[in-house]
Parts: sequence; structure tokens; C-alpha cells
Amino acid sequence: MAVIGIPVRYDYDRDMNNRSIIYIFESLRRTIQKAGGDIKMILPIQDVDYMKTEYSDFPELTEEEKIKINNELDKCDGLLLPGGIKYSPFDMYILDYAIKNDMPTLGICLSMQMMTCYENNNNLELIESNINHNEPDKILSHLVKIDKESKLYKIIGKEEIMVNSIHKYHANESNIYKTVAYAPDGVIEAIEHPNLTFNIGLQWHPEKNYDEDENSRKIIDEFIKQAENRVI
Repeated sequence: MAVIGIPVRYDYDRDMNNRSIIYIFESLRRTIQKAGGDIKMILPIQDVDYMKTEYSDFPELTEEEKIKINNELDKCDGLLLPGGIKYSPFDMYILDYAIKNDMPTLGICLSMQMMTCYENNNNLELIESNINHNEPDKILSHLVKIDKESKLYKIIGKEEIMVNSIHKYHANESNIYKTVAYAPDGVIEAIEHPNLTFNIGLQWHPEKNYDEDENSRKIIDEFIKQAENRVI
């Protein structure tokens, strides 16, 4: 059984005086387990408030902290980088590990946006479009056109699909990742690292539609398959 590392996300608990919390989405837990994966939560390591600290204000990871993170990541066969409302240098370090170790990686929503910022310092921008990119969880709200030369196309086998969409910001082109899917309004919907076995970012949420949508199942199942086949 493939061990899938999932970094936790950060938020405030509105019912408990806005205390900072860390969590994983229940939809991720259920989907990865249904697909045959075993989940390992990857916890932040620095003694800071991850919600209140701005990205540029985080202290640099020490070598000791990097070793501790590496020890946790070494136990994983694949990494699922989830959506959320904020990412930190801790998350970017995990992405760096995945790239340098060619670990099967699937980035979703916010994490796809983070992937476009890897070594680029891209800014995320508010979407201005007649397409609604911020719909409820499972609604297949808009079309996505996929590059026929991409790994994503080989997985899905279709040039055009409908996807769910739950975001207000869009990513910009990356110098590291290749854009392999767009919405009709030009918003980037999927990216791939061209030199790695499986390192894909999606702006939509296949984990939320695993039971209902064949395309979502194909993506998640291939990710788990790549993690199972990884040779350390």
C-alpha cells in the first residue's frame, strides 16, 4: 500500500475565538483511502503561528528542521499537496523535496498555484472573467482544454473535460512547469513538470468528485499507481 504524505493546512476555528488550527480535508482522507493509499500527515515544524505569520516573515528552516522534515518525507511514496487558503515556506520546502527526489506529486488548487511560484516569485491575481471559477464543491462548472502531448491527456484520454472550480485567484505562467490545460477564459488549469515521472498540478479538485466523475478517478488512481510503483 502506497503511503501518501499530505501536508496539513492552516486556518482559524471561527467557533473557538479564532484560534489557529491545522487540518486535512475529509474529502482527501476518504478519497485516498478509497483509491488504496495510506495517509501520513506531514506537520509543520517551526514554533510560529502559521496563520498569523506572513510568508516573508517566517524564519529560515534550520538544517536540523530540514532533516526532521526529510525524515518524515522519506517515509512516503507520494505527496498530495492540498488546497487551502494559505501556504508557507514549509510547504514550498516539501515541494522542493518532491522535485529533487522525483516523488510522485499531485498538487491541488492552492498548491498548483504554489507550484507555479517555485523559483519564480509569481504573484497570484484575482480572476476577472465571465466564467464563475468559485462554485460549490462538486459542480462541474466549466470546460478545460488539455494539451494532447501532456501526461494529463494520457491519463484522461480526452482533450476537453468539465471540472469543478473553487478558487478566486489564478496562477501565472511558470518557468519550471509547463502549462498543459486552460479554461476558455485563459485561466491556467493544469501544469506538469516536464522532467519528472509524475509531478502534476490541477486548479480543480478531483478528490471531491472521485465517486461521481470518471476523469477525477483516473487522475487519483494514476497518482496512487505511480506512488505504488516508485523505486526508492
